[in-house]
Amino acid sequence: MNFAQTVLLGAIAGFTIYLGLPAGRIKRMSEKTRTFLSMASVGILLFLFFDIFGQLSDAIETALSERNFEVFSTLLILCIIGFGISLLGLIFFEQRFTRIQASEAQPLSPSQIAIMIAIGIGLHNFSEGLVIGQSSARGDFAFAALLIVGFGLHNATEGFGIVGPFAGVEKATWGFLAFVGLIGGGPTFLGTIIGYYFVSTSMSVLFLSLAAGALIYVMAELFRRNWVKSSKVPAGWGILAGLFIAYLTDLMLVLAGA
Repeated sequence: MNFAQTVLLGAIAGFTIYLGLPAGRIKRMSEKTRTFLSMASVGILLFLFFDIFGQLSDAIETALSERNFEVFSTLLILCIIGFGISLLGLIFFEQRFTRIQASEAQPLSPSQIAIMIAIGIGLHNFSEGLVIGQSSARGDFAFAALLIVGFGLHNATEGFGIVGPFAGVEKATWGFLAFVGLIGGGPTFLGTIIGYYFVSTSMSVLFLSLAAGALIYVMAELFRRNWVKSSKVPAGWGILAGLFIAYLTDLMLVLAGA
């Protein structure tokens, strides 16, 4: 698989995120259905967070088990810095730019939350692109192809996770869906290009920690909007559904040997 083929397939893997985005066009639905769908996106993001943290831990613990304390310290510091910059940076961005004229208690709009979800997912997908590019560069073409299929299916569910906040609240425009899809799926394409020529555990850890911090912020906002006494039952079912949907699509990566 040459560079051009690798990049093309990496782009396909990333932009399958658009398959789930049209759900953001649905406006009319009951309050319980809206809560269920919105919290299903939380379930998807929650699974993604634990998946990210597992990858971070593997890299850091491997360095520690090998008694490579210099690498261990570097990766741990990058993890802390990335997590802190992402989480605190989004809090600052919210306070400085999105609520300047709003009361402190007013929640973010669906479009604002969707953009932040897309940023978090995009940071994670950049790391996925690195894996695809690295596998192809090593000549492991079958493995790279299976990764593309697995990541592609997984990204389709992430598209729904991005537009979950819109469920039953407002109707997203096609232009907005194209924009958040580019934010969430484009980094897979970019990561594939970089991964084909450059391999770095430090870069992977940094981007994964940035993604983890962003997802924590977003999940807290979605809980704030939907975890209320009158709708906790559909919210709970939504989280459960989202977790299992994400898990089932992630099994494709197990088939690929990832």
